[in-house]
Amino acid sequence: MKKTVLIGALALAGVTAGGAAAATLDDVKARGHLNCGISTGLVGFASQDAQGEWQGFDVAVCRAVAAAIFGDPTAVEFSPVTNKVRFEVLNSGEIDMLSRNTTWTYSRDVDLKLEFAGVNYYDGQGFLVPKELSVTSAKELDGATVCIQSGTTTELNLADFFRVNNISYTPVPIATAAEAQQQYLAGACDVYTTDASGLAATRAAFEDPSAHVILPEIISKEPLGPLVRHGDNEWGDIVRWSLNALIAAEELGVTSANVEELSAGTSNPEINRLLGSEGNLGEMIGLENDWAKNIIMAGGNYGEIFERYIGENTPIGLARGLNAQWTNGGLLYSPPFR
Repeated sequence: MKKTVLIGALALAGVTAGGAAAATLDDVKARGHLNCGISTGLVGFASQDAQGEWQGFDVAVCRAVAAAIFGDPTAVEFSPVTNKVRFEVLNSGEIDMLSRNTTWTYSRDVDLKLEFAGVNYYDGQGFLVPKELSVTSAKELDGATVCIQSGTTTELNLADFFRVNNISYTPVPIATAAEAQQQYLAGACDVYTTDASGLAATRAAFEDPSAHVILPEIISKEPLGPLVRHGDNEWGDIVRWSLNALIAAEELGVTSANVEELSAGTSNPEINRLLGSEGNLGEMIGLENDWAKNIIMAGGNYGEIFERYIGENTPIGLARGLNAQWTNGGLLYSPPFR
């Protein structure tokens, strides 16, 4: 999901205050845990289990960074944040990083002074409608009421789509995924639009998911990923290469099941560098040399995390699609560990 540049002035003030605290890694180490911003609740991406523990695809990125720093994926304090305040919270220094269905855009990078550490999910905006409406295309939505998160790029994409197709709609503003679900099911809107992965996650929580259809149109590019503040490149490297370690491990065949064995040394130099049995990549980034090994031991590689939380055998039921490894026709690609 997306936020426009409406908070520019406040965010910039936050950069001055938060960005000046340059060595975030030192602060995190001294504190003894990572502060990570996540969604207020989106099944598959960030939601609490029966024991009250946060679980999900975005949560796993936070735990990977904690494992890299502390060797302990539980050394995280989670802060659920709404779309409206997520960037202010990050720029103010209340959290160290944000891992929350957030689209990498020009204005967020350049104007809001945020730094995206990479892409952990290639998404696009879609539409969810009740099956009983018998709608098969978003182009049939002329005159519809649409639940939409105000002040987001989702809102702007929606306006563009309806204008280009010369059809009209009435927006129904909502603030969170939970509110969207409530309003949509109550019939306050005919359609709910957000990232297609968010629609799948929302639908999975319905009493009867089969009574609702995600329409075929994907009307935007939404590269989602974790982000940090500008001004602390070393901290950005920690988050970026933790994500890259998840991606590279899958490509290299390093899993939670074999990482201990492979960390003793293999005939593949890149696996050895990744897992710390060769070279000094850990020292370069200010961590122990087994930092990436700890990440994979904590929750597995990217593919394992994807299948556990949002894959085809989960209620979310997402195919890998663009999120397959580049070697399998997808866009997922880590720079070399060298």
